[in-house]
Amino acid sequence: MKNRWSRQILAAVLVNSIYAMKNYPEVLFNTALAPLSFLLIVNFVSRGGLVGQAIEGAFIMSMFSNGMALQGDLSHLKNDLKLQDMVVSTPTTPGVYVLGMAISEIVYSLPALLTLVGLTAVFVHPNLTQAVELLGVMLLMFTVSVTIGFTLSTFSSDIVQSFAFSGLISTLPTTYAAEIAQSTTGFLQLSTVELIFAWVILIGITLTLALIAVKKARWREV
Repeated sequence: MKNRWSRQILAAVLVNSIYAMKNYPEVLFNTALAPLSFLLIVNFVSRGGLVGQAIEGAFIMSMFSNGMALQGDLSHLKNDLKLQDMVVSTPTTPGVYVLGMAISEIVYSLPALLTLVGLTAVFVHPNLTQAVELLGVMLLMFTVSVTIGFTLSTFSSDIVQSFAFSGLISTLPTTYAAEIAQSTTGFLQLSTVELIFAWVILIGITLTLALIAVKKARWREV
């Protein structure tokens, strides 16, 4: 069972990440450039005064964008290549399929993510506790966006249609994620109650969207 899952996940990474990185390097460059452009703009406007906040914002943007990119990829594979129809007929479960595709998005974004990790270490220099909290925030953001991307891709009938949903829910989770990240590293002063509230909202959104995905996503066409 584990060997079959690992092969399925590896296949997703090869198809959706390695192939694209090899054959469309210009898209990879654009993926890496987007969060760094955001960082440079904020840093320029603030004259270097918000470099730490800009790095954290770029990280959140990158993690959320990576998950939302899954929406377009899954929609393309489902509607244009009919790959989901073939996967449905195999023992592969929706969870393994989405996990493999999600990992492929991380692999594809490694140049940008590693750059942001290095910048965080240099300019934010979090301690171990702060680093763990930041990692938790980033994983929640990625989980939220992956869940949104998977659910919407199963409903969309065209890849262009799927892009229209991207910004509908992004503002709410990214706002709380930014508050937690900045509070964790001392850039924003939040009371204990406010910080707990932000965590509850972010985790609540994640669990709610995951439940919606399990209950409402159309894995099989009816």
